[in-house]
Amino acid sequence: MKKLLMATAATALMAGAAFADGHSKEVKIGVLLGFTGPIESLAGAMAAGAELAMSEVTASGAFMDGATVTPLRADTGCIDNGLSTANAERLIADGIAGLVGGDCSGVTGAILQNVAIPNGMVMISPSATSPGLSTMEDNGLFFRTSPSDAREGQVMAEVLMDRGIKSIALTYTNNDYGKGLADAIVTSFEAAGGEVTINAAHEDGKADYSAEVGALASAGGDILVVAGYLDQGGLGIIQASLDSGAFDTFGLPGGMIGDSLPKNVGSDLNGSFGQIAGSGGKGTDAIAALSKEAGFDGTSPYAPESYDAAALLMFAMQAANSTAPADYAGKVLDVANAPGEKIYPGELAKGLEILAGGGEIDYVGASAVELIGPGESAGNYREIEVKDGKNETVGFR
Repeated sequence: MKKLLMATAATALMAGAAFADGHSKEVKIGVLLGFTGPIESLAGAMAAGAELAMSEVTASGAFMDGATVTPLRADTGCIDNGLSTANAERLIADGIAGLVGGDCSGVTGAILQNVAIPNGMVMISPSATSPGLSTMEDNGLFFRTSPSDAREGQVMAEVLMDRGIKSIALTYTNNDYGKGLADAIVTSFEAAGGEVTINAAHEDGKADYSAEVGALASAGGDILVVAGYLDQGGLGIIQASLDSGAFDTFGLPGGMIGDSLPKNVGSDLNGSFGQIAGSGGKGTDAIAALSKEAGFDGTSPYAPESYDAAALLMFAMQAANSTAPADYAGKVLDVANAPGEKIYPGELAKGLEILAGGGEIDYVGASAVELIGPGESAGNYREIEVKDGKNETVGFR
């Protein structure tokens, strides 16, 4: 493995030098997401969001002296570290200049430590939210357009309190994402005066969750908060709770928000609520219109953040006048934040032209991008409630 890493690092460095000298007419960007696994129902729109930004940039003719941008897809399985790192190595061997991904927090950390850092590759995740990623050593290579779960814990506590919820039972998927989010929810909810009756892990992939639900029901609580995955254990916990009558209302953090959950559960999910990273306004309206024309839902969870992750990579390259990660990594924060001309979806050509002329941009994008601290989103959230079998946005926080 060490020899492979050295070989791919050398390949990346040689490719970067070639780009810096003469700008290749094709720039490859990896799209490394969970096309299989517990969030597979979200991955299609996420990838389409990233690829929409790439096609917009290519069509502009304004990127790196007219270079085209080619997306290369690969699978993480969301929770499969071996698959994720192997596919990340393959993408680097295929000559990518930047990486949109990973998606779930555990695999994102594995890709960063085992592949991105050894190969000097910039990666921007649209959906990895574990607080642990905020302090992980990244050599200035890792960014994310979704906020940390430390922020989501605060938001969920506010949502619960505003709805008059005084006590919760809490279950989380037993991995980095679930544990970090559960800890954040417990800390914030208890600080606000709420009671957490139980905080218990569950495993994904089980056929029967009756034992877990029995323990949660015994502890009691006004509602059950499920910090899991909508296409895996989280769905199983909710279905078992409804079948047994243990709980009839559920708190739904980001990993549980998506069209497939109300579709699979049905009307019994009505009245359940939660939040997911997202914002309203000009950027949301723009991505909704652009994606509709392209044939997908660009407001689907983490699709706006995926569009923004790809856009930031390309803007940083343009600002550095190089597709070599070592050259453009330091430009990501510059193009994401003020000062500069505000840029929204559909305006990528404008941003590229400003940067080519030596100007500055403040990329707002589809998700109100503002990167703070270690290069992560400051944190905007859509408050969701399930009504008539569908997720509806009822506010922003």
